[in-house]
Amino acid sequence: MAGPSSSPSRRLAQLTRHLLASPSSSSGQLSSVGAPAGTGAIASKGFAAVLVCIFEDPGGDTRVLLTKRASSLKSHSGEVSLPGGKMEEGDADAKATALREAEEEIGLDPALLSVVAVLEPFLTKNGLDVTPVIGILSDRSLFNPVLNKDEVVDIFDAPLDMFLKFNQVL
Repeated sequence: MAGPSSSPSRRLAQLTRHLLASPSSSSGQLSSVGAPAGTGAIASKGFAAVLVCIFEDPGGDTRVLLTKRASSLKSHSGEVSLPGGKMEEGDADAKATALREAEEEIGLDPALLSVVAVLEPFLTKNGLDVTPVIGILSDRSLFNPVLNKDEVVDIFDAPLDMFLKFNQVL
């Protein structure tokens, strides 16, 4: 069993400090899909944001919330994704978009999250500029998912390590 120096809240605090110290995807710490926004490879067709919701499970492992999109959707149907979507007129910024979409899709109350970083946007193969927003869910037990079945058919989580790039030193 973990001692007090490796408590879940301490490890989340360490992760938060790490994310704040390297707040862009160009740091090489977080993997990304697509090209950095503004590369000219594909013309942007709009703006979107996704929430990378990080939490610790009861065993102390750091996890990321994921969803499976409904098969009836026009785009990305049936795909595994992060909660998020296109920016709407009333959204102040990418953070507002990511939080609004997470609440609409899976019932995640924004008050349960601490947003610790907004990463650099990247351009998807479909031409959207997508901005990842990193949020820490400090108490997973307070989140009771309510799925919008028109958009999401399942919610699950995966180890954060699946998404990190580690430089191996020999």
